[in-house]
Amino acid sequence: MDPINRTINKLAGSDRFQQRYNAMKKEIMSNQEVQQFFEEHKEDLSPNALDQGMIKLYEFINRSSGCRQCPSLEGCINTMAGYEPRIIIQSGLIDLEYHRCKRKVAHEEQRKTETLIQSMYVPKDVLRATLDDMEIDSDSRMKVHEMADTIVERLIHDKDHYKGLFIYGDFGVGKSYVLGAIANELKAKNRASFILYFPEFLREMKQSIGDQSFAEKMEAVKKASILMLDDIGAESLSSWARDEVLGTILQYRMAEELPTFFTSNFDFKGLEHHLTYSQRGEEEPMKAARIMERIKFLSVPVKMTGKNRRN
Repeated sequence: MDPINRTINKLAGSDRFQQRYNAMKKEIMSNQEVQQFFEEHKEDLSPNALDQGMIKLYEFINRSSGCRQCPSLEGCINTMAGYEPRIIIQSGLIDLEYHRCKRKVAHEEQRKTETLIQSMYVPKDVLRATLDDMEIDSDSRMKVHEMADTIVERLIHDKDHYKGLFIYGDFGVGKSYVLGAIANELKAKNRASFILYFPEFLREMKQSIGDQSFAEKMEAVKKASILMLDDIGAESLSSWARDEVLGTILQYRMAEELPTFFTSNFDFKGLEHHLTYSQRGEEEPMKAARIMERIKFLSVPVKMTGKNRRN
C-alpha cells in the first residue's frame, strides 16, 4: 500500500498533472450551474468540497442536464438514458443523484395511459398532423390556427396557463386534426397530452365496471397533464356518463386547473341542450349547466368552418 501512496503523491506533484488538474478545475468552475450551486450552498459545503468533488463535478458538466444536449429520449447521451444528474451535498461534500428527465417523465406518463385506455386511438392522419401543414382557406381556420399556436406557446412557457380550446363546427372540417397538431407540437417540446375519442371512451368506461378497472382509468384521465376530449356531444349520453364520468373528470381538472381541450359539432348553447336530456328522456338543465360551467372555465370557444374534408 505504501508504494502506491508514494506513486500517487509523486504523480500529484508533477507539473503535467498539476496543469491538467488546474485546467479541469477552471472548466468546472466556468459552468454556470456549478457556480450557482456553490453560491447557493457555500455555507453548507466543507472547505475542501471542490477538490474532493472534482470527479463528480466533471461528470456533471459532461452529462446532459435539462435535456439540453440530447436531441430526443432515444438519442440521450447520458449513461442511463432518460436520467439526468443533480448536484447534492453529502456530509458537506459534493455528490450526484440521477433523476428522470422531463422527456422520460412525459414518455412514461403517455405510455402508462396508452396501455390503460384503449379509446386513445385516433386516425393516422391526426397522429401525423402539424400546425404547419394545416390547410388555411378561411378566416375561421386562420383564427383557429393562431389560437392553437398561441396556446401551445403558453403551455410550453407558462406553467400557470391552463386554458385549452373548445373547437366547434360542422362534420369533417378538421377539428380532430387540430387536436392532433397541437398534441404533436407539445410532444416536440416534451409535454405529454392525451386525445380521447369521447363516445368510445364512454363505452369503454361502462365496460370497465365489469373488469374492475374503472377507478384506475378515471384516475389516469382526470389527472392527465393535458387532456383532449374529441367529439364531445356525439355520444348517446346517460345521466351516469354525464355526471359520474364527464362531471367527475371536469370537476377535478377545474379544481386543479389542468389544461383541457374539446372538439364538438355543438357550440356551447347546443352542447348544453344536448347534455340536458338523458337517454331516458329525463330533462335535467341544472346538471347540464354544471357541466357547461366547467367546460367554459377550462376552455376558450372558437368556431371552425370550411368544406367537409372527409368527402
